[in-house]
Amino acid sequence: MLLWVAAGGALGSAARHMVNVWSGRMLGAEFPWHTLIVNIAGCFIVGLLVELMALKLNVSIEARAFLTTGILGGFTTFSAFSLDFALLVERKSYGLAGGYAASSVVVSLIAVFAGLYLVRALAS
Repeated sequence: MLLWVAAGGALGSAARHMVNVWSGRMLGAEFPWHTLIVNIAGCFIVGLLVELMALKLNVSIEARAFLTTGILGGFTTFSAFSLDFALLVERKSYGLAGGYAASSVVVSLIAVFAGLYLVRALAS
């Protein structure tokens, strides 16, 4: 299973890099188009895949891991966050969904700044 996830991760990461290069050339680097594109595309694709696998496709657990955790995980982790949020909403766990979304965004941003400031403090 781990090898399937790793192989998918390599493909997803390569696809993300190709989007990064393409968007930089076509759209410029003033705005993070590459991140916006992979996040939106990854969310759309995870929605398609999860519903297709639930309703139509009889795929193995390895194939599911390869496609979702592997490829999409390498492409964008935002798709996993968005799917988790959607599943909480579908279960009508609105409070949990809101708390999950808010804490994911706020705490992640705090963590980024904490990492930046820690390295800057240690470097000076």
